[in-house]
Amino acid sequence: MSRATSQFDGMIRLCGWGLRYSLRRWPAMLAVLLAMLLKTGLDVLAPWPMKVLVDNVLYGKPFSASMSRLLHGWMMPTDRATLATWCVAATVVLFLLGWCVGVVSSLANIAFGQRMVYDLAADLFGHLQRMSLRFHARKSRGDLIRRVTTDCGAISTIVKDALLPVAASVFSLVAMFLVMWRMDRGLTLLSLAVLPYMILVFRRYSEPMMQAGYVQQEREGQLYDVVEQTLSAMPVVQAFGREDDNDVRFRGHTAGILSVTLGATNIQMRFKILMGLATRAGTAAILWLGARRVLAGTLTVGDMLVFLSYLRSLYGPLESLMYTSSTIQGAAGSALRVREIMETDHEVTDRPGARSMEATRGHVRLEQVTFGYEPGQAVLKEVSLEALPGQTIAIVGPTGAGKSTLVSLVPRFFDPWDGRVSIDGQDVRGLQLASVRRQVSVVLQEPFLFPMSVAENIAYGRPEATRKEIEDAARAANAHGFITALPDGYETMVGERGATLSGGERQRLSIARALLKDAPILILDEPTSSIDAETEALLLQALQRLTLGRTTFIIAHRLSTVRRADRIAVVEEGRIVDVGGHDELLRKGGLYARLHALQFGGAASRSEAVRA
Repeated sequence: MSRATSQFDGMIRLCGWGLRYSLRRWPAMLAVLLAMLLKTGLDVLAPWPMKVLVDNVLYGKPFSASMSRLLHGWMMPTDRATLATWCVAATVVLFLLGWCVGVVSSLANIAFGQRMVYDLAADLFGHLQRMSLRFHARKSRGDLIRRVTTDCGAISTIVKDALLPVAASVFSLVAMFLVMWRMDRGLTLLSLAVLPYMILVFRRYSEPMMQAGYVQQEREGQLYDVVEQTLSAMPVVQAFGREDDNDVRFRGHTAGILSVTLGATNIQMRFKILMGLATRAGTAAILWLGARRVLAGTLTVGDMLVFLSYLRSLYGPLESLMYTSSTIQGAAGSALRVREIMETDHEVTDRPGARSMEATRGHVRLEQVTFGYEPGQAVLKEVSLEALPGQTIAIVGPTGAGKSTLVSLVPRFFDPWDGRVSIDGQDVRGLQLASVRRQVSVVLQEPFLFPMSVAENIAYGRPEATRKEIEDAARAANAHGFITALPDGYETMVGERGATLSGGERQRLSIARALLKDAPILILDEPTSSIDAETEALLLQALQRLTLGRTTFIIAHRLSTVRRADRIAVVEEGRIVDVGGHDELLRKGGLYARLHALQFGGAASRSEAVRA
């Protein structure tokens, strides 16, 4: 397949994609089309008052039989003085009608275009929320934000500024061609002689415009990354005095964007200049030949004025058709970035016929599970682990051993390559994703709070919870005391990511959120790793209440939090190398004993082992 054919097919697919969104808003699209067609009709009528004024009023040429019948049918005067007034009045009326249609068309265009943009942005936003954590780990947030907030505008450009004008242009071309053909076939054919040249220019510049548009959008997405990363890491930036370096980095990216933008603009300007050259050459040829025919008496001055007006109306749609390529190619970069995400598989989805999981006892089993993030690079290797209802299973091991990956398989953040994860004997891959996640609560190492009230943060997993239920969860999490001391209590607005609260306070709110959700399975991912001893004591009390009666998986580097676990699974290099109780693992003298010795000292470890 030739590159031109492939490119044409790509444009067709892009246009089809845009039309699917336009059909969602078909009443608004119909209003835009009707406004465009009405404007075309007014363009057809616009030059005729001038023709009558020049030929019949100023030069005194008699009306044709058909025009005489029309005037008598409308009971319009035929004397020259009164007719001149009617011509001026008709010109004003057509102008006002055109102005009104233009206003209505603009309003309809804006409403239609923005509705499509918001429809696409909502679809993209929803799609992103359902993408796997692996996808989000690979993509930068700044770039994804730009795709949602900016790149989605491409749908409006493609449909409203390209496809619908094409439909109106085709209608206008046919109307203008028929009228001009009836007036003078020779001049009409001459006016279309520039068409092959315009097609050649179109073929030459369409692909470079698409490529330049895509590169420009990619570079702007990278700039969003720089801004998002810098603002997110502001304490680190200021602590290490990197403000000036970040300024240089920002200016470097903007300089690159400017260079790409100027290159894209240069291509578009050359395209438009060459297109404009074609229409100007066509107009000059019509002026030369038309003037000779007026001098020869085969064409009146009024006819010439009408023909030139229609020529402008003919070349306008022709240029619009050719510029459609420029418009689509300019938006194609953004559109491709949106479609790139929309066409990416969710990875973790409901299978056909997936069942809903209702109440569960919390019996969790991992059977010979193998999983990795990259093909051929397994993070977990034939892992088997069982948690009976109400048991607490601690998972320990060196950094990078696969602990967080292991527990992420339970709520189906990922699906294993091989093996099976089951809850109450049911393979989670055969269950509806949302119903599985309703059975699991998660408390992360770095608790994430939203910029909303304290009460809303606690009730994030159960928005319908009553205030009493929210306060009871906060009391159980040892959070009620500090919450009531806040300026507005439970209605106090939390700063971005909980910046107005201490680490321990944020973690206690996270525990309250998990308590309120009241799921039978609980995952604690290093919940006490970054707090002081006093705060840890409060959290351990809250965690003891939280884990009561729940099947719990707790990941911890600080082994003080795992001693009360029913069983401890030791993970090393993606495998479970040992399972047992705290004292039992110390006696064995394996990896767990070594980790314990590193934290508490060898003597302490030996004395504990002797006492055991």
